[in-house]
Amino acid sequence: MAEKPILLIMAAGMGSRYGGLKQMDPVGPDGEFILDYSLFDAQRAGFGRAVLVIKRENEADFRELLSSRVKMPISYAYQELNDLPSGYAVPAGRKKPWGTGHAVLSAAGKIDAPFCVINADDYYGATAFRLAYEHLVSLKDDGDFSMVGYRLSNTLSDTGYVARGVCEVAEDGTLADIRERTHIIPSVDGPLMSEDLQTYTRLSPDAIVSMNMWGFPPAMMDRLREAFPAFLDRALAENPEKAEFFLPFVVDGLLRAHRARVTVAATPDRWYGVTYKEDRPVVVDALRRMTDAGLYPRPLWRV
Repeated sequence: MAEKPILLIMAAGMGSRYGGLKQMDPVGPDGEFILDYSLFDAQRAGFGRAVLVIKRENEADFRELLSSRVKMPISYAYQELNDLPSGYAVPAGRKKPWGTGHAVLSAAGKIDAPFCVINADDYYGATAFRLAYEHLVSLKDDGDFSMVGYRLSNTLSDTGYVARGVCEVAEDGTLADIRERTHIIPSVDGPLMSEDLQTYTRLSPDAIVSMNMWGFPPAMMDRLREAFPAFLDRALAENPEKAEFFLPFVVDGLLRAHRARVTVAATPDRWYGVTYKEDRPVVVDALRRMTDAGLYPRPLWRV
């Protein structure tokens, strides 16, 4: 049997975002993190192991927090600023990581099977992992990608604006276009977006959005490796301190070059995340309700 699909989790930003890994807010009934639920749902869907892309200095914290209780094999890859192709150097003053495309590429040495990419601090739901797994075990070729999409109305925050990749899905169920909308708010009339914070345009609550859950064949690492130098050439000339190598930009370039197609699998599940501190009680309540309903065991990782 071929190698089981791998879950690749982008977690290099967690230490800075939460003020240190030990200060991550537990959200499950027994102190679980959102990351616990992603690992649990992925294992239940059939994924064989996980690779966490982290900052090297945070590895001991991750091992302490996860390895003692998570019942899924985990290995670690490191996203480092100086991990660049030969001939390139970190520009003076650069402290910002190189972005999600670079984070995924950082794990290239750990990937030998089809893989699913997610953010560490997003709750995706069990259905999303089943959909991702089903596509990854039936890949047709090296250009056969997938994306799990969500209804926009299932991804909004009642406490502030969010940024979402709003997708155009073709009649055959493949991704035709994705546009990053950086300011979307809920309203009594449905979701509204703004480019200038003055004029607002209505969006369909049923619009499909990306929450950075992608499925790729192992050859995606070669595509990222090909695209990274061209990005660096532009970045070092135009915005050396802040430009980022975003994963969706690489996917979009491959789509436009007809080197890939992205099957969009829409999940009915609600996405949860702590975009604002006021979101935490919503996440805590949702996970408790799901646990009480029997969707998750208690504790999550039973001995």
